Amino acid sequence: MTRAGLLKDEIGVPDKVHVSVDGGVVKVKGPQGEVSKRLHHPRVRIEAKGKHVVVSSEMARKREKALVGTYGAHIRNMIVGVTKGFEYRMKIVYAHFPIKASVKMSEFVIENFLGEKFPRRANVVGATKVAIKGDQVVLTGADVEELGQTAANIERATKIKGYDPRVFQDGIYIVEKPGR
Repeated sequence: MTRAGLLKDEIGVPDKVHVSVDGGVVKVKGPQGEVSKRLHHPRVRIEAKGKHVVVSSEMARKREKALVGTYGAHIRNMIVGVTKGFEYRMKIVYAHFPIKASVKMSEFVIENFLGEKFPRRANVVGATKVAIKGDQVVLTGADVEELGQTAANIERATKIKGYDPRVFQDGIYIVEKPGR
């Protein structure tokens, strides 16, 4: 807080990163790629000033105060994503029927799940890269939200309905998330 009623969040931008704001869309470019996100509210301003991004709101009420912090966190995640990238690790677990996993275009295909005849499919969101190494599935990318949604899609595709989950523990599960 600088003066009465003005709420500000200043985010430092590293050297190899370029941030631009145009009509409520924030674009961040860096060595790992580009991430863009629509962050718009009439009472919250986002400005790129040199090596800083300033998220501010004048006469902020409760909602605007929350949005200033949320938008700041989104922009920080975008900067980390384009500089270092994010990685999710998942584990393939099966008891009787070996699960065969593969990636075809923008789909993650799970075959022979519980001995089923037809494959189950999960959507790979955005520019997420999926690598299968033995019983590990590694998701990498610059946008943490796309990675999280892809991991959730894969987990949901292997959800078992109608059986006791304590007994039938087959599936693909998230074992490691970024930053937590």
